[in-house]
Amino acid sequence: MIRRSFLKLTSLASLGLNSKQFLTQTTHYLTLSFDDGFKKSCYKTAKIFENYGLKASMNIIASGHLESFSNDYKWMPKKLLGDFYDWNILKSRGHEIMPHSWEHLNLTKIPIENAKNNIDKCLEYFNNNLDNFSQSDSIFNYPYNSSNKEIDEYLLKKVKAVRTAGRLVLKNKLSNEIPNKKTNLRLGTWGYGPDKSDAFVEKSINSFLKSNGGWLILTLHGLDNEGWGPLSSNYLDKLLNRLIKVNFLEIKTIGDVLI
Repeated sequence: MIRRSFLKLTSLASLGLNSKQFLTQTTHYLTLSFDDGFKKSCYKTAKIFENYGLKASMNIIASGHLESFSNDYKWMPKKLLGDFYDWNILKSRGHEIMPHSWEHLNLTKIPIENAKNNIDKCLEYFNNNLDNFSQSDSIFNYPYNSSNKEIDEYLLKKVKAVRTAGRLVLKNKLSNEIPNKKTNLRLGTWGYGPDKSDAFVEKSINSFLKSNGGWLILTLHGLDNEGWGPLSSNYLDKLLNRLIKVNFLEIKTIGDVLI
């Protein structure tokens, strides 16, 4: 059980940031990367980000809305997932919509040719159904943040970057380095679940803000009671309200960091 006191928002003054308070140059980037495509949560997330002039980052299971989608289990009931009508609306409002596989399989646990076919079907569906989708500029966000060298090499011939497990890319580091190059990138992320992830996000971001800098990517899913490791909408709102005041931090989508 997480103690209520642990979830209270930490004030900037208590973060040990006094030595950085006069910085005007961005040294830290933060991406909150929301997976799967929970319709209610995505619209709610978008509205919270919009209230602070920010873009949300959403990663969508390409077949999640189709009758053929069968990955209907506790953390991802199909009835909660949106469709490309929703994703085109949210993209038109300025938010980032990126691929999160064809059917949410762990691509490292199926034959490599099946994994490649899964990737190709996903990208083809995005090309045909998401307005103004640019495959070469896209970021593929692995389901389960699970990949290997062969799958990465296959994908990086097709997309700008892949998001995979921090343990594979970052080892013992919390954040990615801010990249000098903008393509052919393997980006590491951290996530938490199945319980609510408020405390994990708070601890990770506080540690990151005390660091010398870099790019922290956190994988999230739905808000409130939707998805694996859901984030409280009230906490997200208060978090963004606090973080936009940090003058050396920018909250950006992966695509916007890589422009």
